Amino acid sequence: MRKIGIIGAMDEEVSRLKEMMKNVSVIEKAGMDFYIGQLKEKEVVIVKSGIGKVNAGICTQILIDQYQIEAVINTGVAGSLKNEINIGDIVLSTDTLYHDMDATGFGYKLGVIPRMETSIFQADTILLELAKKVCKEVNKDIQVFCGRVLSGDQFISNQNVKERLIKNFSGYCTEMEGAAIAHTAYLNKIPFLIIRAISDKADSSATMDYGIFEEKAIEHTVNLLLGMIEKL
Repeated sequence: MRKIGIIGAMDEEVSRLKEMMKNVSVIEKAGMDFYIGQLKEKEVVIVKSGIGKVNAGICTQILIDQYQIEAVINTGVAGSLKNEINIGDIVLSTDTLYHDMDATGFGYKLGVIPRMETSIFQADTILLELAKKVCKEVNKDIQVFCGRVLSGDQFISNQNVKERLIKNFSGYCTEMEGAAIAHTAYLNKIPFLIIRAISDKADSSATMDYGIFEEKAIEHTVNLLLGMIEKL
């Protein structure tokens, strides 16, 4: 993998990585600034996509078309959907799907995208195994989990909604961009991995916890990404 695309939804998720880059040039497209350069002696393109599925999908397609990336890694924060996954822990995607895709009126199951071969997008196993190994080396104070990442254009902060997502989709965490990035990567046959640090429990405490724990959660993803890039 000679050139890696790294996407974060917010400035906070990519700013530290951009500060560590060398030989940087910046190109603006579709309202996004693409930072092209080296990180840990590897060719990377780092970009803040903006929040939500459409922003994330557009960003990924630009990375593929304009910068010919050979893999995409999405870093960010998410709400936990399992009691044992605590704030600060990391979830690595085995697969992703949209929890807000609903074509049940046409006879499809929840989460199924009509007329597509699959609605569940599988992460690259090589990236997944590398991330799992590196995370245990560089973030020894937290747990790392491998499981399903759910995405939708909703910040989940309601216990009833959380329980519905758990029942319907068996997710490990929920956020707002990963499945769109995975979907775009799948259509273009580009390997991907979604990395999520847990910032809240996706329940009534989520709004308060998110602001308190976001920075610490991002620190863990930065440690992981730097370790991964060095070994790719």
